[in-house]
Amino acid sequence: GTAPSEAAGETEGAGTDPCRADMRKHVIMTLLDTEQSYVESLRTLMQGYMKPLKQPENSLLCDPSLVDEIFDQIPELLEHHEQFLEQIHDCVQNWHEKQKVGDLLVQSFSKDVLVNIYSAYIDNFLNAKDAVRIAKEARPAFMKFLEQSMRENKEKQALSDLMIKPVQRIPRYELLVKDLLKHTPEDHPDHPFLIDAQRNIKQVAERINKGMKSAEEVERNARIVQEIESHIEGMEDLQAPLRRFLRQEMVVEVKAVGGKKDRSFFLFTDLLVCTTLKRKSGSLRRSSMSLYTAASVIDTASKYKLLWKLPLEDVDIVKGASQATNRESIQKSICRLDEDLSTLGQVSKLSETLSFPHQSLDDVIKDLMSAIHRELTEKQSLSFSMAFPPNKVELSTTKADGTESFIFEFPNPDARLGFEQAFEDAKKKLASSKNCLDPEFLKAIPIMKTRSGMQFSCASPSHGSPESSHEVWVCNSDGYVGQVCLLSVRKEPTVEACIAVCSARILCIASVPGLKRVCFFPPPFPRRGRERAEPVGSPSSEPMPAQPEDAGPQPCLHISISGSSLELSEPVDGGNRELVPFDSDDTDDESSPSPSGTLQSQASHSTISSSFGNEEIPSCKEATAETTSSEEEQEPGFMPITGTYGQNRHGESPTDGRALRRSSRGSFTRGSLEDLLSLDPEAHQSSMWLGTEDGCIHVYQSSDNIRNRKNSMKMQHAAAVMCILYLDNQVFVSLANGELVVYQREAGRFWDPQNSKSLSLGSPGSPITKMVAVAGKLWCGCQNRVIVLNTTTLAQEHTLQVGQDSGRSVTCMVSAGTGVWVALQSSAQVRLYHATSYEQLTEADITPPVHKMLAGSDAIIRQHKAACLRITALLACKDLLWIGTSAGVVLTLAVSAKMTPALVGLSQGHTGHVRFLTAIELPDGFDVLFPLPRETGAEKPSEAEKRDPSRPRAPTLALSKPKMLVISGGDGYEDFRLTSSSETVGRDDSTNHLLLWRA
Repeated sequence: GTAPSEAAGETEGAGTDPCRADMRKHVIMTLLDTEQSYVESLRTLMQGYMKPLKQPENSLLCDPSLVDEIFDQIPELLEHHEQFLEQIHDCVQNWHEKQKVGDLLVQSFSKDVLVNIYSAYIDNFLNAKDAVRIAKEARPAFMKFLEQSMRENKEKQALSDLMIKPVQRIPRYELLVKDLLKHTPEDHPDHPFLIDAQRNIKQVAERINKGMKSAEEVERNARIVQEIESHIEGMEDLQAPLRRFLRQEMVVEVKAVGGKKDRSFFLFTDLLVCTTLKRKSGSLRRSSMSLYTAASVIDTASKYKLLWKLPLEDVDIVKGASQATNRESIQKSICRLDEDLSTLGQVSKLSETLSFPHQSLDDVIKDLMSAIHRELTEKQSLSFSMAFPPNKVELSTTKADGTESFIFEFPNPDARLGFEQAFEDAKKKLASSKNCLDPEFLKAIPIMKTRSGMQFSCASPSHGSPESSHEVWVCNSDGYVGQVCLLSVRKEPTVEACIAVCSARILCIASVPGLKRVCFFPPPFPRRGRERAEPVGSPSSEPMPAQPEDAGPQPCLHISISGSSLELSEPVDGGNRELVPFDSDDTDDESSPSPSGTLQSQASHSTISSSFGNEEIPSCKEATAETTSSEEEQEPGFMPITGTYGQNRHGESPTDGRALRRSSRGSFTRGSLEDLLSLDPEAHQSSMWLGTEDGCIHVYQSSDNIRNRKNSMKMQHAAAVMCILYLDNQVFVSLANGELVVYQREAGRFWDPQNSKSLSLGSPGSPITKMVAVAGKLWCGCQNRVIVLNTTTLAQEHTLQVGQDSGRSVTCMVSAGTGVWVALQSSAQVRLYHATSYEQLTEADITPPVHKMLAGSDAIIRQHKAACLRITALLACKDLLWIGTSAGVVLTLAVSAKMTPALVGLSQGHTGHVRFLTAIELPDGFDVLFPLPRETGAEKPSEAEKRDPSRPRAPTLALSKPKMLVISGGDGYEDFRLTSSSETVGRDDSTNHLLLWRA
């Protein structure tokens, strides 16, 4: 319409001192005009450049993967700003005195999505410029296309001019909002919104500046290292994620024999490289990358050839006392050599007295003497040079075959001092980043896929009997079959079994402890009572694993029950619940095989069914729906009580529709037996609860159950099981329909599927996605809110909001110390909240450290991983927060650090997503199998503080703390220290891997 331009005309002519309202409108018109032209530029990028290049017929102009890299995030930016432009346009069309525009700005700039789009664009900006340059060099036709497109677009803007627009746009908003505030009275309804908008835009601008700086910095460092590599003959694999070049020094090596040699040092943050040095005439071949040249930091007018490169940790400058002791030892060895020479002189005289031909002996003596002479000259000249002038440095290096020392002469004392300081600083920084909290990588375990699409979904260590306490259950699934792999860490970590357990994806797993043992059972069950009553971990409980399959004691148990009068009681709760005894094979309190049927619980809409005997799990070939009917064969030695129960195996309910049940949730019989069973031996059994996508929870009472394909209990729910958490003698289960089901355990009993409550916290669109126990309360993540529940009353005590975007739900949440770390769906930020005051304490962005780790990767892969970077897993273990990412990089963050802690990328990671992180305590003898790394000093390697004494120690790391094993599960395995040219790259991409660290 004409309105905006007319309006603009009016304000132009409003005199030199227009009132504030007119100025306000004038600024908003400017916002509209500039937004219009920004959207036009983005459209030109899309319509004039990206779309034509995407056409199949133009694939020869530019590699399709480069097109994606060049125009990454442009479609998303365009979509966002078209909406914003429309809103501003409406605002101007309906202009009035009190019109607000601040709320539109707030709404637009408080979206995490927008910040992430801009961050991703900035992070990729240099890659995109590079991609254009590569495409231009590779294909002249691409150059022609660019020139033609430039002539055709309205503003005649070149591609590079258009690409810089998003980088320049945000600062422009800052200025416009500042102008608007100047002309908006404080009592105007728009004022508070503008203040908010200013703050939001400033945050976005800061992040973009930081991103721009760090992206340029990382890029520049990587380029320089790459350039230096191309200048040194014989140098390979110099690029590493965190490696930066620090300085070059021209020095002279003082050799005892052979005089002096010109050398060049290249000092990096973690490496010292020494090369030969030849001044040369003519120019050196330039490397292909010329955006940043190494000429700015190294002398490119010389020729270099690699002599040696050593990790800084293995090099030391010899100083003071050690220099003196060095001189002493050299003097001593000179004395010894002198003695050897005189001894050899005597031997030579003696040999002359021999009458037998002794030429060979003379030759040996002669060779030996010349060798000693050489060594002596070397030591003497070394001893002479030890009278250190101030421009010399002695370096000693530790190698596998002992130590070696070199002496270098610098052009002047200042150069020597500068090098020494830089060297010591680099070593200090390296040591503090490898502080004693550093996890030590142990091994990568590939898990071969039994079906092509298998992916890890979740994992948990099992608590429980001594046999299973050093096991981690790892769940694997392809949507049709759910599988559990048992990783044992009793000795060398190995995967002992992979067992298919259900025909659905396993979404979550939780280990639920049994009751603590306090008393012994009465005599009628002599054997079982004795075994069960032993404290966990005692030697006599070793035979326990055999117990579940061992049908031996069962007949006696059943006989003793059937000997007393059984009672078929009506269900206590009456109503329409149909109750069927369910049997868990490891269960002593049920006395018959279960006719498979369903047990409806109104509270949780759960059906419970369970099977008896060794029910076959469908094999991978036939992914049929899993049956819940019991096997035809009964266990050997099992004696059915009544014929009815024996034959009635396929789903009809027993006899007259009544079910055998413990009356009053007590025992099966009247009188004495009720007392006898008042403490259910099952109650001491810890169990593993697996929740599936089809709404079923499978409860296994031990790993023997699962190994022998036994299932102790199944509970069917109305929707997928999102997560399971044990807290305060209750198991909390969140369902995809927004329900929270709470299972309770009565004193001295195993879990009763009937004993549950249910409340609706979320809704089918926004269920509880994560639960965590924090200071005795239950934190539930629901959309981008966290609801804090009292576990006893189930009342909501507090709700806190995480971020502005309700479309992103909480995907990861862990409690560490006095805080809780939370990450949202598709987000690269992790936020820390105080556990009791709920305020946000800090926020960490994973983008920069991940980019550093990916510096050595192939540009296309790096670009792809950066574009959709997000946090996929969190784990708090000891003093570290572990963060798994979609790029496969695992990061750690020191939780107890006083200052803002830095995120550190671990050099081992996955090729694809990190799917889960979990940790388990290591058994005592583990250090024997994996001895801790060789340490200095007299410390024993088994101690927890295993780093050298000079490094800072975390006071909390007491020696008594057992070591933990941290396990990351994900797609593929990658060592990020290797560059993409390495032969091993890509070999393990498609295999799922477990990576193990000791922390």
